[in-house]
Order: sequence, then structure tokens, then C-alpha cells
Amino acid sequence: MNPPTILVVDDEAQIRRVLRSTLSSNGYDVLEAKNGDEAIETALRARPDLVLLDVNLPGMSGLETCTKLRLSFAVPIIMVTVRDSERDKIAALDCGADDYVVKPFAIGELLARIRAALRRIPNQPLPRIEIPGLIIDLDQRLVSVRGNAVHLTPKEFDVLRLLVLHQGKPLSHKKMLWAVWGPDYAGEIEYLRVVINQLRRKIEIDPAQPSYLLTEQGLGYRFQIPPEPGTKIRS
Repeated sequence: MNPPTILVVDDEAQIRRVLRSTLSSNGYDVLEAKNGDEAIETALRARPDLVLLDVNLPGMSGLETCTKLRLSFAVPIIMVTVRDSERDKIAALDCGADDYVVKPFAIGELLARIRAALRRIPNQPLPRIEIPGLIIDLDQRLVSVRGNAVHLTPKEFDVLRLLVLHQGKPLSHKKMLWAVWGPDYAGEIEYLRVVINQLRRKIEIDPAQPSYLLTEQGLGYRFQIPPEPGTKIRS
């Protein structure tokens, strides 16, 4: 089995050298890019398993690069930034990033986040849910709202899939974070809140009064299918 390939995107050659040395010594194959255009070209050619992407890049920003990469790839993207505000974190998640690491960071923390991002949920037969006004095809990773296709980021879809597979049952914050992000993220409730709010804006008729993605106060969230005629659940 080939080791995972990580694409490191940073305009500082010294940082790329340090990350290449560190990641290589931990069993990863490493590719490098110094700007957004080079990152997209390398990703299209080499198909890496994960992208480590600096936010502050010359020319095309890291956030714009992330958005363009996400149009063609579902691989994990970890943003690296010197900014730690909630607004910056939300911007990274909104553009399709799976995680972010704040500079300066400990190498051990970075490696743990990479391991978590590379984890995969085992494949299994997944249902297709048809609700009047909403179709969720878990196998094809497609969502349609009132006949219009809706783009979800990989993390948004993973959260929705987890809730749909346990539809009608409340899931705790800890269980959802562990299942989608990994056990190292059990306390990162902010991650979950951001993704749930994004999902509500995309699939609910009224995000302020959700019909599908319900909050279980003090516990977590639940996906509920409203009792409407015409609902179908197919294996």
C-alpha cells in the first residue's frame, strides 16, 4: 500500500523544506507548491491525498485557492494561518477547508490533525431519501433542494450523512465530532456549530426555524423527516 501523498502549499521555501523533512520522516510522500496556481496544477496532475495550504499566498490567496481546489477535489484541505479569530476560521470552513492550524504550531499537533483528516468512514450501502422539496442521495453525495442542486463541502456532507443515517435519533456533539473529524476533536463544538449553520442555510426553507436539522438542547443535533406525504427512503 502506497503512503499518503501530501501537497504542501507555502510561498516560504524554508517552511516547505521543514515540512517536507518532517512529513517524509513520518512516512508521507510530499509534493510542494509556492502559490495557488502551482498548487492547482500540481493537484490536477498528482492527485494528492491531502493539501496543507497557507492562507497568505502571493497572487491568488489561500482561501481562493481552497475554493478552486474544492471544485475538483474532495480530499482533505488543512489551512495554515497566523490569524485566529472566529471570522477567519469561518471563512476557511466556508471555502471548503476541513481544518485549520494556527502559526506557530507544534509539529505534533499538525501531525495529529493530518492523521485525523486522513481517516475515512468505511464504505457501506447508503440510502436515498426523497422528501417533498428535498432529495439526499448519500451514495452519490448529491443534494437537491426544490429541484436545484446544492453544493456541500465535504465536511458539510459528512455531517449531514451522519445525521441522516441516524435519522430521528439525537446525536451528541462529542459523537458527531469524533465520527466526522476524529477523536482528537471531541471538544471542538464550534466546528460543528459552523457546519450545522451552513447546512441550515443551504437546505432549510427557514434556517431560523429548521424542519430537518433540529437542535437537541444541551446534547447535540437530530435529523428529523417531517410527516409529509410522498416521503421515500430507498436503500
